[in-house]
Amino acid sequence: MKSRIFLLALIYLIGIRVSFAQKDKKEQQTDPDSSGVVTDRFLPTSAPMLLFEDLNKTDKKKEKKKKAKKNIYFGVKTKKGYTKQNIRESVQYEVFNYTTETRTVDPYIRDIYWIDNRDKVIRSQNFDPARGFLLHGPYQREVGEVVVEKGYYFFGTKHGTWLKFDNKSVLLDKLHYSEGWPKDSKVTYYNREKRQIEKLIPVEYELMEGNFFHFHEDGQVAVTGEYHFGEKVGLWTEYWNVKNSAVRKREIQYQSEPFTKNFRPYIRAEWDKDGNLIYRRENVN
Repeated sequence: MKSRIFLLALIYLIGIRVSFAQKDKKEQQTDPDSSGVVTDRFLPTSAPMLLFEDLNKTDKKKEKKKKAKKNIYFGVKTKKGYTKQNIRESVQYEVFNYTTETRTVDPYIRDIYWIDNRDKVIRSQNFDPARGFLLHGPYQREVGEVVVEKGYYFFGTKHGTWLKFDNKSVLLDKLHYSEGWPKDSKVTYYNREKRQIEKLIPVEYELMEGNFFHFHEDGQVAVTGEYHFGEKVGLWTEYWNVKNSAVRKREIQYQSEPFTKNFRPYIRAEWDKDGNLIYRRENVN
């Protein structure tokens, strides 16, 4: 009798332990702050081997390649496509090329352009290879019969010279890109010869625009955030210097839109070096 009671009690305690373990696991899955360890495969954990000068030197070679054979751009075979959309009393066409080749999305570039085959639209965020393909090669946008924008894509990123025109074909805008990075962007180094990057600062029209990255001296990511019209926007994240891993240290919430009045940035959450949550601000309106 006693052994039976002991066995039932043991089963009950095991059941409670499993129940709590399942509850803890469920809470970790539903609570994004439960762990500071970042598992996003697109998050960079080290600085890129990047020199804008080196990228500039390859432009002419790529231009020659794209002219060599029909529908082959930057050495990659592409296919043509187009979208059609009614805008007020005009019809807008987007004529583009795309590649079926798979390529890992660059985590440093904010805007990755791809054709969504399901909805028949071009998107610049959340690339899903199961739904579409990266734009690659020439792109042209027409309203009515007037070209209002044209340029080239390189695996989903703007590359080379991009032009915008008004409805009378008058040039309004001219920008230069190098595989997604505006040519005016700035790179600072701990050691230039060894390509030890300190900061990647995106710049357009002399204003900071796009994804910002700061790295520790050993190449581990230190800070990520976004600028819009020269203003910090969204969630900025600081990281501990942990080898081969990205562990959040602090998240600071900035305005969601630039030039938002009466908004004061605040610390949203903090973690220790092991990824354990040590602070979180609750009930923020």
